[in-house]
Amino acid sequence: MKKRIFLLLCVSLSYLSLSVKAQSNAFAITDARVVTVSGAIIERGTVVIRDGLIEAVGENIKPPADALVIDGKGLTIYPGFLDTNTSLGIARPAASPSPTPGTSIPIIPQSVPQQPSASNYPAGLRPDLDVVEQLRAGDAQFETQRNNGITTVVTVSRDGIFNGQSAIINLAGDTVSAMIIKSPFAHHITFRTLQGGVYPTSLLGTFSALRQMFLDAKRLQEWKKIYESNPRGIKRPEEDKSLEALFPVIEGKMPVVFNANTEIEIVRALNLAKEFNLKAIIAGGHEAWKVADRLKAQNVPVLLSLNFPKRTSAASEEADPEPLETLRFRAETLKCAGRLEKAGIKFAFQSGGVQNYADIWANLNRAIENGLSKEMAIKALTLDAAEILGIADRLGSIEPGKIANLVVVRGDLFGKDRNITHVFVDGKLFEIKQQKEEKRPSGQSALTLAINLTGVWNLNIEAMGQTIPATLNLIQQGNTLTGTFQTSITGTSTIKEGRVNADTFSFSLEVTLGGTPTEVTFNGKLSGNQISGSIQSQQGVFSFSGTKTP
Repeated sequence: MKKRIFLLLCVSLSYLSLSVKAQSNAFAITDARVVTVSGAIIERGTVVIRDGLIEAVGENIKPPADALVIDGKGLTIYPGFLDTNTSLGIARPAASPSPTPGTSIPIIPQSVPQQPSASNYPAGLRPDLDVVEQLRAGDAQFETQRNNGITTVVTVSRDGIFNGQSAIINLAGDTVSAMIIKSPFAHHITFRTLQGGVYPTSLLGTFSALRQMFLDAKRLQEWKKIYESNPRGIKRPEEDKSLEALFPVIEGKMPVVFNANTEIEIVRALNLAKEFNLKAIIAGGHEAWKVADRLKAQNVPVLLSLNFPKRTSAASEEADPEPLETLRFRAETLKCAGRLEKAGIKFAFQSGGVQNYADIWANLNRAIENGLSKEMAIKALTLDAAEILGIADRLGSIEPGKIANLVVVRGDLFGKDRNITHVFVDGKLFEIKQQKEEKRPSGQSALTLAINLTGVWNLNIEAMGQTIPATLNLIQQGNTLTGTFQTSITGTSTIKEGRVNADTFSFSLEVTLGGTPTEVTFNGKLSGNQISGSIQSQQGVFSFSGTKTP
């Protein structure tokens, strides 16, 4: 009888232990190579995670009894990677009326209608707009980014000259508030004109408008200070949310991110920053190496784009040769990161609207082949990025007390054998689905994929509050995707760079709007006979859904 009671007690304790571990929010990755970034590499170490934070890091650490243990033999742990300039998670507002007969809605709208507010400036010159008001949790592209090791991003609208105020978010969380790391982070500016005949209509006008807004903001701030100290006998200053949003900028409390790729754009941004004593950051920076001395003198970091320039169409014998200047620009862009490293310029990486997120790694390798060290590449993805963003006290390295954003990799991070196995975001575990290999009759290996997208798909694209029908004709061969995309607005486009990974897919294509070629990227997921996801362009992100025809 006593023996039976003892056995029942043992079984009960076993079930209790399993139940506790199943409900635990503690993890321990043991016997792994740990790249802390902030310190020495631990060749055989353990990382303990609890309540979304890193609890312990080091050798000879015993996993807690309540932790889910992951065997890290053969694995390397890195801090979660940061993408420092995106438009992820932005929900496009539905505010556009139905089109009149005979008119159409562009698939990529050039601007978004803004809600009325206490601003004297038109849409496109509205620094008071906050991206948090547009964010949504669970964007379809979050998973794609996580699968590539990205755990944290800067996100902001792509519309207008003043793109608004950005936020730094983690790519997990059931609510927007749960995702936010820092908000607002910075103001973002793009050197472009406004459409529809609205001033400014030229780049010269754009620079004049920017300069005037900073001058007006300084004047309004001084006026308000005088009025608030003693309002008697002084005209009341007019409220203007757009100018007031610039107060932290002219005080040097909030950075300004200038989207600038060419030398002349970067110089203009640096001149504006110097005149108004702005805390500037250059985003894009393909020709930043040409002005390295000025960047260093003004202590301006760079968010270097990994969307390297390439041919707009496939090369052929009949095609005209590209200008020497274009060829030189493409070649020099690959060397930019290495040159910035040698010049001592702090920089981080951004996807820059890259058409396929897997290309981030291919382009990183190209940068390494052209002079960038692997050590600096890792820092630019992690700690240096966090330092530029002002969040190095909580992200960017593997240290106790920091947020548990981690990437677990089998193989060389920059090699073809790279295999991201686990990703942690805020301590939440995401196991990355891998494609299984099978042997073909010839003995060659092929990828066995979880989905087959071959067929005709009827799509609905949500843009500007309207639903645009489209047809997608896909052909899947292994993990390669080809086919065509068609709408009544843009005609037929050929799919390129199509890839399939587990139950997700991505491809890019070129559509022509108003005579102007525009490249867009589709990222989606299959569920049954339905697909859904997002369309990304330089102008923003839009959602789509579709059903396979019988």
